[in-house]
Amino acid sequence: MYKRQKCIDRIIPFVGKPVIKVITGMRRTGKSIIMMQLVDHLKESGVRSEEILYINMESLNNSRFLDIHELHRFVREQKTKAGGKISLFIDEVQEIPDWEKVVNSFFADDDADIFITGSNSKLLSGELATLLTGRYVEFNVYPFVFSEFSALLNNGKGTDYTFNEFLKYGGMPGIHHIEFEQSNIYQYLSSIRDSVVLKDVIKRNNIRDIDLLDKIMRFVFDNAGNILSSRKIADYFKSERRSVGHETVLNYLNYLESAFIIKRVPRYDLKGKKLLETNEKIYLTDIGFSHSLFGYREKNINSYLENIVFIELLYRGYDVKIGKLDDYEVDFIAEIAGERIYIQVSYLLTDETVRARETRPFYKIQDNFPKYILTMDSIPESSEDGIIRKYLPSWLMEQK
Repeated sequence: MYKRQKCIDRIIPFVGKPVIKVITGMRRTGKSIIMMQLVDHLKESGVRSEEILYINMESLNNSRFLDIHELHRFVREQKTKAGGKISLFIDEVQEIPDWEKVVNSFFADDDADIFITGSNSKLLSGELATLLTGRYVEFNVYPFVFSEFSALLNNGKGTDYTFNEFLKYGGMPGIHHIEFEQSNIYQYLSSIRDSVVLKDVIKRNNIRDIDLLDKIMRFVFDNAGNILSSRKIADYFKSERRSVGHETVLNYLNYLESAFIIKRVPRYDLKGKKLLETNEKIYLTDIGFSHSLFGYREKNINSYLENIVFIELLYRGYDVKIGKLDDYEVDFIAEIAGERIYIQVSYLLTDETVRARETRPFYKIQDNFPKYILTMDSIPESSEDGIIRKYLPSWLMEQK
């Protein structure tokens, strides 16, 4: 079992503290494993087994806990047996109707140090402030980033080979349990995608026009990394002689984002210092989902690289936006704890024209925060005029 130490280290400072620990992310990104590793951490720290209660709501063995009164009674019994407050872990808590009532009760009565996971951000993000009334701290779990993928694959074939595998297959943890062969992996990724769409999009939102959802999803997957809007997508369908209102498209995008399949990124006007309300970008939680639909397409490599860098930045804890400066674009503005970095992603700096295009926005930015160009060029890394060029796989392997 690969230990996702960085994820664990972010949660450990809140263990035993009077907040509900909420671990969110798409299905099959490893939230349950992180929970079990937290259980192991508690045991290694001297917590007795009887003081720890782990409930997986995807197991039929726990179906009786769909009744919050039964769950409340059981947890109180375990607290009595343990002789005091317990550590309570509830996996996929959104399966429990009115789960927030019983969780708030445990918190109010100081019955347990509470850890919960969920796979639907409408339930476990946008509404958290209302449901848990400010009593929580949230941790997002993403598929494996390249450093984790590389550590787990550990094939001794070098960074370049491993990164090509990462480009082809993405970072869903489950692919490491099956034979590393393209058709097997893409079939596995298709099954995950279909399961997430069915459980966390179609059923949860009572969608009837499944064909339209599928077409919108395919369009978004095919255009990940491009500037999109609900109106632009609706116009595309209109050109295909299918009338779809942009409000309907917007709702479907919200549903896909709520299931953590996609992530929309706002554009930020660096000159006006404000968020722009139109023409955001959309990235995928994992590029393997696109490959499982369309296959790996070399012509889209720049979009794949952008997507990988975007998820890496989220994994490192950055708040990420797309930058606009006059007629130029900065791929990513990433901020954390008052610090900022600017990033341009380019497959290859093939000539001076490409180099000038990528660096021009940096020369117009009037601050001294670090500015990076991440590429797949094999030439030595360099720094010129405060602009740092790095080999992208090496940057991904840096410990941040």
